[in-house]
Amino acid sequence: MAKKEEKTPAAADAEGKPAGKSKLKLIILIVVGLLLVIGLSVGGAMFFLHKGEKKDDAKTEEHAVAEGEAKPGKQVAIYEVLAPAFVVNFNYKGRQRYMQVSVALMGRNKAELDALHEHMPVLRNNLVMLFSGQDFEALSTPVGKEMLRQQTTASVQALAQKETGKLAVEQVLFTNIVLQ
Repeated sequence: MAKKEEKTPAAADAEGKPAGKSKLKLIILIVVGLLLVIGLSVGGAMFFLHKGEKKDDAKTEEHAVAEGEAKPGKQVAIYEVLAPAFVVNFNYKGRQRYMQVSVALMGRNKAELDALHEHMPVLRNNLVMLFSGQDFEALSTPVGKEMLRQQTTASVQALAQKETGKLAVEQVLFTNIVLQ
């Protein structure tokens, strides 16, 4: 008769459990390896990002900027708002249209901005004439508004150069534009 092969409990353990244990060990090794790679990546990125920063013993750069001190190469920006806002009118397609523009001047030197402040009536006149000479349809687009801002910056810089001998204004910023 044929011999029946009987599996002993030791043989079942040898065949079934080691295969399950090896899969479990493989999964654990993969997870640990992935965690290790992610940890090293984050750590390396943090190391290289913070490697270039130089910290002063007395103050960090953020504290210096917060206290109003300038970086060695560049001064802190100073803003001067021209109040009241400019209001100009247009006759567009037979209808009366209006534009209101709030303007701020950005400079780096307070003394130069103060020197330009003496010529504010001329500056305001030039800006009213510039604003009222614009095409209303072109001002309805973002490109038209940016072009007007650049023209305004050039006009203010030309006046500052003529009257004070220095470019007191780095940029002219529109803080509000209303077209109606």
